[in-house]
Amino acid sequence: MLQPEKFMEQNAIFDIRTENEFLIQALRIFKFQYANNSVYRTFCDHLHVDPNTVKSLEQIPFLPIEFFKSKSVVSSPKLEEIIFTSSGTTGSETSKHFVTDLGLYKESYLQAFKQFYGSIEDYCILALLPSYLERTGSSLIYMVEDLIVKSNHPKSGFFLNEYEQLHQLLLELQKTDTQILIIGVSFALLEFTEQYQLSLKNTIVMETGGMKGRRKEIVRQELHQLLSAGFGVNEIHSEYGMTELLSQGYSKGNGIFDCPTWMQILVRDTEDPLTYQKTGKTGGVNVIDLANINSCSFIATQDLGKINEDGTFEIIGRFDNSDIRGCNLMVL
Repeated sequence: MLQPEKFMEQNAIFDIRTENEFLIQALRIFKFQYANNSVYRTFCDHLHVDPNTVKSLEQIPFLPIEFFKSKSVVSSPKLEEIIFTSSGTTGSETSKHFVTDLGLYKESYLQAFKQFYGSIEDYCILALLPSYLERTGSSLIYMVEDLIVKSNHPKSGFFLNEYEQLHQLLLELQKTDTQILIIGVSFALLEFTEQYQLSLKNTIVMETGGMKGRRKEIVRQELHQLLSAGFGVNEIHSEYGMTELLSQGYSKGNGIFDCPTWMQILVRDTEDPLTYQKTGKTGGVNVIDLANINSCSFIATQDLGKINEDGTFEIIGRFDNSDIRGCNLMVL
């Protein structure tokens, strides 16, 4: 069995600059995962895909995300260093991501942050993530915890429900030139703005989703308008990531996302998951995350989205039913 680190340069994926470089690495990782990931290989074989005939991204099979709930999706013989789990509602099955190399995850989120926002040391990071702090195994908490440490700012930290404490700290920081990043779950940011009205300068407000089960779902546009007004900022940023991935996309406003250079989005037809939608058409979101080499880099999510002319993408919502139409291969 090929070891991932022997198979490719550790940083080759983070050095990708062109479409062709992305394709070369994606095809190499596809072949590697076909050879070393029994769950993925069984899925590919079921679709009668011969890895030697795959020459484009569209020909690569995308593993339905549901597999992470029932299978151990790994491409490395190493023992896992950590298991990230999805939140899931009470009684529902949760996804498990067995991470055999935390170094890759760290490299991925640190490089992506730098690509989108510059040096982490320039920020004071205030995290409002109560629902995630209340459980273990969150990849988001792992990332934010590390960003807080690396920001090296004495006031960076987590807030559970200490809204008044956060409010006072924000007023204090506004007297300085400190760049602030408030990263929070949607319902907590909303609750905060219902109690306090601010007009913040030098501040990025980033929501990570998460209204489920906490309060009535509202559309993203309405959420962003309320948060914009409450914090007194022009745009609300968003993070697009999931337990099953090791990379995330970012939006700097209007729900328009971009990926770091080692991650790409394709949009599949909801009726026929093996065909792809044209630019601007809504369909199921397929994610390529080359940092996820030790698991599976090609995942068919349950999100609905579209790709814009300039290569950015938008998330429109989720599939109504829990099973992805056309992906009734869960019996494997």
